[in-house]
Parts: sequence; structure tokens; C-alpha cells
Amino acid sequence: MTSALPLPQNPPEPSSAQHEYVLTVVCADAPGIVHAVTGAIVEVGGNITESRQFESGTTHRFYLRLQVSTSASVEELESALAPAVARFALEHRIDVVGRPLRTLILGSTAKHCVNDLLFQVEAGHLPIEVPLILANHPTLERLAGFHSVPFEHLPTKGEGAKAAFEDRVRAAIAEHDIELVVLARYMQILSPELCAELAGRCINIHHSFLPGFKGANPYRQAHARGVKQIGATAHFVTSDLDEGPIIEQEVLRVDHTRSPQELMAIGQDAEVRTLRQAVSWFAQSRVLLDGSRTVVFR
Repeated sequence: MTSALPLPQNPPEPSSAQHEYVLTVVCADAPGIVHAVTGAIVEVGGNITESRQFESGTTHRFYLRLQVSTSASVEELESALAPAVARFALEHRIDVVGRPLRTLILGSTAKHCVNDLLFQVEAGHLPIEVPLILANHPTLERLAGFHSVPFEHLPTKGEGAKAAFEDRVRAAIAEHDIELVVLARYMQILSPELCAELAGRCINIHHSFLPGFKGANPYRQAHARGVKQIGATAHFVTSDLDEGPIIEQEVLRVDHTRSPQELMAIGQDAEVRTLRQAVSWFAQSRVLLDGSRTVVFR
């Protein structure tokens, strides 16, 4: 890809100290964007190791994700990109490949999603770090302790309790430089104000059925209606309840032989996998917003 571009007259000398960066770009679609961006990478002696791009026919926006190996610093790469940024009004971000994303987990009583996220972090399979778990019930305290993750319990029942919980969320985000908030079966509705503050960086997991069931016992409702499909949806949180841009979904076939308990076990496995995948893609800068949809560079 880079070999098709004209080389600068004085390219940087190769260095053994190579950095691996991920560069994401979003802008209005126009001719010459890829040429300008990749030319800047060549200018700093960079090699493109992965490249994905997409043009949205609906919004006419252009999306680009590159992984780059170079001896240049972030500042040098930013300087080289500056003309392209100015010319195309690029919204762009540079990060280090594999850098753990600082993530705040919100939970309630369900353990399966929180347990899986913490296990995947310990196993080195999920590029996030979790400095804190906040929950509105004490149920997760032992699980958090087992994984050596700090845990706080603040109730959400009672006058002013939910507002106090959300204020603690805001404080924790500032205190721990949080980049992503994950609702790991946190069974409370966030206020519109907090949804707006966390736009594009708060992921929720939701059980998905056809038809959709709400309430405390969705699997029992699904069993009573004889559903043939169950699954899970991971999506960004918005003020429209469970209608945010979808990142990942999984659907599984079931039949009349499944008990409510079996449906719950199958559904919770789907929730675990779906949330893990969505968080992983987000942490790798593979999820970009396209209006009410997402572009996911798998």
C-alpha cells in the first residue's frame, strides 16, 4: 500500500525502536483521503500492517482504521498528518496497539458478565484494565476481591440515591481516567444527563428475544411464549432505553424442550460472549459511530 506513494526526499532512517500505533479517521467522504493519510505515514517511515476502510452510503462519511509500525513518536506522526487533517477536516485518533483501555464496570447482582470480563483480563485476552467496579448491590464484592479489583457498593433505592450513585460514577471517571464504562448487567436506567456525558463510550449488554421481553424474569417469559430464538445485544448507551447503536449481536436457536433454567444458561452464555466481543473491539479502536449505527472493523 505504501509503495504506491511517492517517497519523501529525506525519509527517516530505519530504527530498531519500532512503535505500533492504531490510527482511526472519520470525515466527509472525498477523493484523496487515503492518499493523504498514507502519504503522511510514509513521511515518518511508517509501515501499514493492517488497513480497513468504509464509505457510508447513508451518511456519506468515510471511515478508516490503520495499524502502523514506525520509529516515529506520536507527536511526529501528528505533525505529518496535520496537512491532511486541515484539508479534509479529519476527526482522528492515534493510540498504541494493545494498550489496555481504562474501564469502569457497573454491576448489580448478576455475576456472569463481570466474572467473564475479569477472567479475560487476567488471562491476557481482553485489552482493558479495571481500576474499579461500582455496584448497587454488595453481591459482586467477593468476586471483585478474588480478582483483586477494588469494589464499591452504593444503593440506588431511596430519595436521591440514584443521583448520588451517578455522581460517584462521574467522580470515578475523573479519578481513574476512565475511557470506557461497561454496564455488565447493571439493572438501572442511566439519567439522560449521564447518557449524554458518556456518549460513544458506554456499552450495555441486553438479552435479546423475538419478541422482546422486559422485566425481572425475561427467560421465564420467553419459555411461556415458546420462543425459538434467544440471544444478546451489546450496544452503546443512549437516553433511548436499549435503542443505542448496536456493536454486536448473537442469536441462538432453541426449542420447546428447553426449561426456563436452560434458557437462562444459554442466554447468559450469549450475553457473556457478546459483551466480551464488543468491549474487545472497542478497546482495539475497531468501533466507530455512523449516526445511529456503528462501523465495526473486525
